[in-house]
Amino acid sequence: MGQQQLGYDDIKAAAERIAGRVRPVALAPGSGAGDGRGPWFALEYLQHTGSFKARGAQNFLQAHREDGSLPDAGVTIASGGNAGLACAWAARQQGVRATVFLPATAPQVKIARLRPYGADVRLVGAEYAEALAACEEFAASSGALASHAYDHPLIAAGAGTLLEEIHERLPGLDTVLVAVGGGGLFAGVAAAAREHGVRVVAVEPERSRALHAALAAGRPVDVTVDSVAGDSLGARRATALAVEAARGEGVRSVLVPDAAIVRARQALWEDHRIAVEHGAATALAALLTEPNGGSGESEGDDGEHGYRPADGERVCVVLCGANTDPATLATPAAP
Repeated sequence: MGQQQLGYDDIKAAAERIAGRVRPVALAPGSGAGDGRGPWFALEYLQHTGSFKARGAQNFLQAHREDGSLPDAGVTIASGGNAGLACAWAARQQGVRATVFLPATAPQVKIARLRPYGADVRLVGAEYAEALAACEEFAASSGALASHAYDHPLIAAGAGTLLEEIHERLPGLDTVLVAVGGGGLFAGVAAAAREHGVRVVAVEPERSRALHAALAAGRPVDVTVDSVAGDSLGARRATALAVEAARGEGVRSVLVPDAAIVRARQALWEDHRIAVEHGAATALAALLTEPNGGSGESEGDDGEHGYRPADGERVCVVLCGANTDPATLATPAAP
């Protein structure tokens, strides 16, 4: 969408816009974190609407409010669920209408949460791409402001404010692990991390690898999505902002099998009573995956797998969303 790389100034401007409008991130030590042998958790699932998406949505609408470009027709977005929730929440705060397009396959827990925010909810198609096409057509015909789930500099910059807060609260942070779908969160986090000398590990499911495919092709390309985390990490194509960020120094891009994602989600529940989406558990799954060993779950499994921190490395895992049905934790989904 024009801008190909986020700068630290974008993150700082976003932080100023959303100050006092979002919840500061909470951090909690995982097993062994106190003596440097385990990760810290960034509990961003405690954010308004249950995911980090509230940051980008608030930044996007606040920026348009400031420059007088919020139309009477309101805002519209296509989403797998979380971005729609965040957009509807931010729109209600700004006193504007929100029309949210979701695939009919979106989790019912996310659809049910949308309506109390006053959003006009429209279910279209079976995949995010179909909902996006309908959203774009609606924006063109209605004059509504078109937002995006991840592919916009204001959305990514808002997400990047999360790393600013983590770095402030966790002195000596070496590495942050973040799940990647379309790459908005990753692009924003990477922009802030560059400023602070923090390594970023971008974690994708083997069977939803838009960023990996883009890096291999040298440009964003479409991929097939067939992952247990597909409802939140189901973008067919990574944003150019994410691809550019992934080429930067201090960035690692790794894959994890669905089995590790399911295992990580279950471990968060059993060990910490943390209930998150499979997409959020994907970041932790990197620590449960044997490095450089493909699982055989998908063809062409030639990417780097898993991440193993060095002794004493201070690691933070972003748990980015919790819009999930807790009942599924009693009967984990088959990978």
